Amino acid sequence: MKNILNRLINQEHISSEEAKDVLVNMSHGDYNQSQIASFLTVYMMRTITIDELQGFRDALLELCIPVDLKGYNAIDLCGTGGDGKDTFNISTLASFVTSGAGVNVAKHGNYGVSSACGSSNVLEHLGVKFSKDVGFLKTCLDDAGICIMHAPLFHPAMKHVAPIRQDLAVKTFFNMLGPMVNPAFPENQMVGVFSLELLRLYSYLYQNTAKNYSIVHALDGYDEISLTGSAKVINNNAEYMINPSNFGVETLTEGAIHGGHSVAASAQIFTHILDGQGTIAQNNVVCANAAIAISTVNNTPISESFVLAQNSLKSGAAKKRFETLIALSKK
Repeated sequence: MKNILNRLINQEHISSEEAKDVLVNMSHGDYNQSQIASFLTVYMMRTITIDELQGFRDALLELCIPVDLKGYNAIDLCGTGGDGKDTFNISTLASFVTSGAGVNVAKHGNYGVSSACGSSNVLEHLGVKFSKDVGFLKTCLDDAGICIMHAPLFHPAMKHVAPIRQDLAVKTFFNMLGPMVNPAFPENQMVGVFSLELLRLYSYLYQNTAKNYSIVHALDGYDEISLTGSAKVINNNAEYMINPSNFGVETLTEGAIHGGHSVAASAQIFTHILDGQGTIAQNNVVCANAAIAISTVNNTPISESFVLAQNSLKSGAAKKRFETLIALSKK
């Protein structure tokens, strides 16, 4: 590790294989906490290369506990986090709206590190059971159209890193990796990233996979479709800009989509929206992100997919999916 750290501090880059080896060695407990913290810190102060990101990704996929959910044609809606915007749990809500629109979802998520409340925080608070049992996950998909892939259960090799990330409480390169290492290897993916640079890196890596994908970044910094301005989208076939007008809605203010300052407050916003008590802004931003996911899987126009998302939320279909998941969690 000393050699790797010296090279990185000197602004050198490491190869994909070296990056992979570092994470594998971390999983074996070969480094102490100071070395791991130093390694994470270096990447907060310099850009990551495609080779390095690919190596980190390959290590986590190799070390994870895989889950075979083939046949469900599921999509994962997952953002990198780390945008510093403190929105409510938009992609998690959009996952239930997407499921309510008839598209299966295998949602990868974790506790918040650089944000007040990650998807796992709010779902656990509301009574969702986290499990790595394949039978349970398939039952969730069969009955609720959605299953929750709580990252720590499937990435036990990273147990040495988790407490250090919590102590640092800032964005690290693990934020960049989260969406790419879903252990169910879903056929479809909607990814939100926190920078244009990362959008390009993701695009390069995803175009060399068999995934059906949409990668999004709002130009004012959000790792999702925020409707506060223009966003860039890259998918398998195209690269384009998207605006609130494409969804037929007005541009939002940042304050309109701000989240709770605690898990309890975030959970309250979550249930209010599913109960049909969300503001127009909250409903629109959730449905816009669900629309991208629906469009990714069904290859339908964004405007048509947005209507499907709205119907899912307004009809209570999204809420029913959530209630079914809660009921399954209690069995």
